[in-house]
Amino acid sequence: MSRTPVAREDAVRVLIVDDEPELTELLSAAVAEAGWRPLTAQDGRGALRIARGCAPHAVVLDGMLPDVDGVQVLRSLRDENAGLPVLMLTARDALEHRIDGLSAGADDYVTKPFSLEEVMLRLRGLLRRAGARGAAEGEPVRMLGDLVLAGKTREVRRGGALLPLTAKEFDLLWFLVGHPHQVLSKAQILDHVWNASFDGEGNLVEVYIYSLRAKLDKGRAPMIHTVRGVGYAIRAVDDGTIR
Repeated sequence: MSRTPVAREDAVRVLIVDDEPELTELLSAAVAEAGWRPLTAQDGRGALRIARGCAPHAVVLDGMLPDVDGVQVLRSLRDENAGLPVLMLTARDALEHRIDGLSAGADDYVTKPFSLEEVMLRLRGLLRRAGARGAAEGEPVRMLGDLVLAGKTREVRRGGALLPLTAKEFDLLWFLVGHPHQVLSKAQILDHVWNASFDGEGNLVEVYIYSLRAKLDKGRAPMIHTVRGVGYAIRAVDDGTIR
């Protein structure tokens, strides 16, 4: 009996939103087989809650959901992460719904019933176009908004532009992007990035955060935010809140 592969924590995350359990299970198995990490939601509100907590790299979104219309969910996802690849699932006779979805920002759509091979092919294409190079081969990739980090090559791009980071700057950014929207203390950062205790380290974290901001946020909307007295957080959209 074959076992479904267990994805690494830093694997590409694909959020699957559909209220049909059998279909969700099939899609999840296909995503896991590709070496990615499937996340699932059965309704629109659940999808938005999960997306805010885990920052998926791509979304497979059913156009017909039991609580919130799929197009409305798509618009909310786009408001929070304009570069998030979204593949919509639509009924074969729902031409108007497909047009609404594409107008709202869906990158592609597949009509039901569909083959898993077609869905996976389109997902790979969306991830590549979004900048997740190596995603198809299972390379560790982390994405947040227009920011893409490749784990093997240690390349960092924002808005398609290559950012020249030092080894430790990359390690710091990799850790931050691995915990999107979370406020991380200096002690946590030191422990995970430098394997050091907080005592006696002075302003090491502040220095690297300053350096990283100068490269990451220069001429762009800021992604790294200071929460006074607590630590630092990274997020794709500067809406004035930490979620």
